[in-house]
Amino acid sequence: MPMTGNKSRCLNSISQVLLTLLILHCLQCHSRPHSYDSKPLLEISKEIFKYSDIAQRIINLAVYGKAQNRSYERLAEFTDTIGNRVSGSKNLDLAIKYMYTALTRDGLENVHLEQVKIPHWVRGDESAVMLLPRNHTLAILGLGSSVGTPPGGIEAEVMVVESFEELKKRASEAKGKIVVYNQPFVSYGETVAYRASGASEAAKVGAVASLIRSVTPFSINSPHTGWQWYQPGVPQIPTACITVEDAQMMARMARRGQRIVLHLTMGAQTLPDVDSYNTVAEITGSKHPEQVVMLSGHLDSWDVGQGAMDDGGGVAISWEALSLIRDLGLRPKRTLRTVMWSAEEPGGVGAAQYFQQHKANISNFDLVMESDLGTFSPLGLQFTGSDKARAIMKEVMKLLASINVTSLEEHGEGTDINMWMKAGVPGASLHTADQRYFWFHHSDGDTMSVQNPEEMNLCSAVWAVVAYVVADLEEMLPR
Repeated sequence: MPMTGNKSRCLNSISQVLLTLLILHCLQCHSRPHSYDSKPLLEISKEIFKYSDIAQRIINLAVYGKAQNRSYERLAEFTDTIGNRVSGSKNLDLAIKYMYTALTRDGLENVHLEQVKIPHWVRGDESAVMLLPRNHTLAILGLGSSVGTPPGGIEAEVMVVESFEELKKRASEAKGKIVVYNQPFVSYGETVAYRASGASEAAKVGAVASLIRSVTPFSINSPHTGWQWYQPGVPQIPTACITVEDAQMMARMARRGQRIVLHLTMGAQTLPDVDSYNTVAEITGSKHPEQVVMLSGHLDSWDVGQGAMDDGGGVAISWEALSLIRDLGLRPKRTLRTVMWSAEEPGGVGAAQYFQQHKANISNFDLVMESDLGTFSPLGLQFTGSDKARAIMKEVMKLLASINVTSLEEHGEGTDINMWMKAGVPGASLHTADQRYFWFHHSDGDTMSVQNPEEMNLCSAVWAVVAYVVADLEEMLPR
């Protein structure tokens, strides 16, 4: 029987609604970055395996071909030309200009600077002299953000402690003294608390200054600096690091009951924040240019040594990865973006502002990568992400079997990418044979002599293969 007019109109309305919903769904799917959430791992594994030849081409170029030693030579020329690059300094300005020019000359795309405000702390003249029980000049480095001493310096008796717990137990002895922390090195993550908080903890019990044993497992009478933070509402006292040797010597003297007196002079001051820039270069994606795989290292360093290891090496391989991919005429589906961060050492200041500037597009960030623990012989990657993303990354790492760098470990790390990972973006950091990293970290020993060209070749190959393959896969890593 023929439909009545009402039934026909009703069905037409339903059809229109369903069609509208279908169109909206398609538009949402099209606008939302693709994900591997529903695709079987076996299919993804087969897709990744197809990149074996490309991965080997990248490895061959970096390790054996015309690009061999290029990242090392670039880093050497940069650090020999500019030197160290502390936050807020003229040298950091020069470093940013140098890299902007070099990246542009290298033919990379969309080379530009993104403005940020960064701290400007100045060390000034500094010295520490033991007056009792004998005359001895200590090697010291003021800690970042420390206040200075009065113009004539501070002369005071020393109180040596091994821990915060001992400081609290002996709080009644600390007033008017210089607290010397002789804390043992357990791990950087644990021991660095004395550098970060030692001054405020000493000030709470009435100390007039604090000196910390350098945070390192090995020393040749070299102080290791770093940033420290004053706690709100606590008096700000001068603070510096001393060598392991001097901290241990004063601990021995104290155990013998000898009275130790030091004269400490520090000209440190914090000046107003200054303008700086994160330095950016790209290879634009062929299919999804708005989606990004980010590689990074930080351009600033401490004001000692050359900043070659921390973090010139991370910067160099993040640049080299793009150069390798460009040299091979490759263009992934997504954009590869190298970022050279400003002011990481004061606490990831440039990166935090970058995150605020770009977090509106967070759904388009596929993978964030940072190398900031040395470019020694690579062992693998540390990774933070979902179980499915981890399974995919394990398949990607298999492409590096020919150079024996297939390990995928827990916990991607990096001050400059932590905020992205906390927001759910997959993150990876380079893991190398870094046993010697803290020997040279934040010291005059951080020079090109630490770097090895063959190891940097391997690191560059790892960085380039992982970045390219992830950027060229059919879909983004699942969150």
